[in-house]
Amino acid sequence: MLQNKEGQQVPTCTFPLREGDNWKQVSSSALFKGKKVVVFSLPGAFTPTCSSTHLPRYSELASTFADNGIDDIICMSVNDTFVMNEWKKDQNADNITFIPDGSGTFTDGMGMLVDKSDIGFGKRSWRYSMLVNDGIVEKMFIEPEVEGDPFEVSDADTMLNHINPSAVLPKAITMFSKPGCSHCTRAKEALTAAGLAYEEIVLGTDATYRSLSAVAGAGTTPQIFIDGIKIGGADELETYLAS
Repeated sequence: MLQNKEGQQVPTCTFPLREGDNWKQVSSSALFKGKKVVVFSLPGAFTPTCSSTHLPRYSELASTFADNGIDDIICMSVNDTFVMNEWKKDQNADNITFIPDGSGTFTDGMGMLVDKSDIGFGKRSWRYSMLVNDGIVEKMFIEPEVEGDPFEVSDADTMLNHINPSAVLPKAITMFSKPGCSHCTRAKEALTAAGLAYEEIVLGTDATYRSLSAVAGAGTTPQIFIDGIKIGGADELETYLAS
């Protein structure tokens, strides 16, 4: 039976982190004392759900969490610091603090250490999230104890809704682009100047012209979508932003 630790102090331990060529020891006290922190813990770096959904959505909503009083977002996994560092770079998630619980000490103290030897993982973290206020667990969302790797309640949107049900979500912006496209550069500069984060799908790398035509009904770049609505190219984007 997984343990809900609401109302209790987080485990006291130290995490060895590798920064450049140096080792650094970071205590749980340094991570949590005097802060309001969201933690999401997952089975492993570079694994499908963790890389495609769990981590990316917390990264997307990081500024929204900050606007709603959260001082830091921690991604924790029973992986070593080298793996976690590479995963952070791969995900471009500089707005998330990656903590490697390589020995599972913190995870075990949270009652979330489980045996995944059946898939060759050994001891890993069960998937969960929690809100920690000055070292005290204020709220936990623990995935149901069923077979496999459920992902139903530890997501970023569930946590944000708990913190503030009226929180304003950032606009979901996707742009199809291609290398060497000056209009694409202009569109990206306009979005950046407006303080809007966006997902870029690069033709030839992430998608084909056939994909662009099927989705946008056009073969030119950029093609920009905001909250599921097609805006169009750079000129149309500038008109949209001006309004």
